[in-house]
Amino acid sequence: MGFYRPPLDPAFAPLMEEWRAHQLELASRIAERPLTGVPRLIAGADSALSPDKGWILSAVVVWDREEKRVVEIAHGAAPARYPYIPGYLSFREAPALEAAFKEVKSPFGLVLFDGMGKAHPRRCGIAAHMGVTLGIPAVGVGKSRLYGFHREVGPDPGDREPLKDKGEILGMVLRTKVRVKPVYVSVGNLCDLDSAMRAVEACLAGYRLPEPTRLADKEAARFKLEWKEPAIPREMPAG
Repeated sequence: MGFYRPPLDPAFAPLMEEWRAHQLELASRIAERPLTGVPRLIAGADSALSPDKGWILSAVVVWDREEKRVVEIAHGAAPARYPYIPGYLSFREAPALEAAFKEVKSPFGLVLFDGMGKAHPRRCGIAAHMGVTLGIPAVGVGKSRLYGFHREVGPDPGDREPLKDKGEILGMVLRTKVRVKPVYVSVGNLCDLDSAMRAVEACLAGYRLPEPTRLADKEAARFKLEWKEPAIPREMPAG
């Protein structure tokens, strides 16, 4: 099963070429290195589309994994300038995510993104894109496979299989709960796959998703329910 690209308006073709080049450049800057232990404060980031589909609404939740509590929530919003295009999600969501991260005050040591890191056809999913752009340690935790191949994952929590492309390991497919679909873990930036896996497993609390991304998903949904489009001031008449 390969990477599926749905039919798209030809007008987007030149833009996608530009995006593709930018992803390759960002991928070349990914730094993989072990974390010094699992950080106590780990952030989760996720986004939603406003009810009128005109805005991307992002939430960042900083979670204290030792005290098992949320220490900070931040929001960001930006116009939805582009449709969802598989493999190019970050260009749609990045402005709202950047706005949310600008509001975060807590010194988190890692971010878990709802999406991919290197498990991507150009090795630059949203976790890699944002990790390199913002210069932060980042991990992608995807709910479904975007790219690569893997064997069937065992049935027990903790069972895992490498996600590969032509022999290259892109990430790890991890079963987090019995009789529940696995998640797809991959490096975003400033960590390695072993560190990413340890962090994800340290944040599991009985659900399919690690707490930071699970809570960010809930917060993005809440933000959507409460969303009111900002008023745009009209220009004063001249004279």
